[in-house]
Parts: sequence; structure tokens; C-alpha cells
Amino acid sequence: MGSIMEMARILFPLIVVAGIAAFVIKRLQAKHKQGTLGQKKSKSAQSLLDSLIPLGMLAGTAISVIVSMFVQIPFLSIISLGAGAGLLVGYFAYEMYSRKE
Repeated sequence: MGSIMEMARILFPLIVVAGIAAFVIKRLQAKHKQGTLGQKKSKSAQSLLDSLIPLGMLAGTAISVIVSMFVQIPFLSIISLGAGAGLLVGYFAYEMYSRKE
């Protein structure tokens, strides 16, 4: 019974982050096929738009490192969950920023 719980604790972050990554990739792939990916007029605005998803992942990882100091969750698990959450937040920021004119 203990080994099953240990395997679940190891695989849970992997499954959650893989689900988030699959969602984001499929949504961006569908937007690409429809031709509705975000486009901005100025070069700096387009650069920011293209950087929102990686910046979200970096922010999520940084926040997870800080949270890991206070919470008893294994370090690698919380880093992967933070990067996955940052990917999702970065995608939603990309969606909101690409709609603004």
C-alpha cells in the first residue's frame, strides 16, 4: 500500500503538468490552423506577446521555489507544478493581451 502511494506522489505532478501542456499546445495549434494567433502592430508589443508564456513559466517556477521553503512538498514536485501553473497563467495572459488593441 505504501509503494502505491509513493508512486502516486511521484506521478501526480507529471500527470497534472502533462495535462496542462497538452491543453495549451492543442489550443495554440487550433488557433494557428484558424489563423487567429495574436498579432500586434508594433514590434515591441509583438515581442511581449510572444514572451508571455515563457515568462509565466519562469514566474511560476520562481514562486514555487519560494513556496517550497514553507511547505513540506518535495522540491522537484513543486517546481514542476509551479512551471505547469505558470504555463497556464502565461497562456491566459497571452489570450487576454492578444485581444486588446
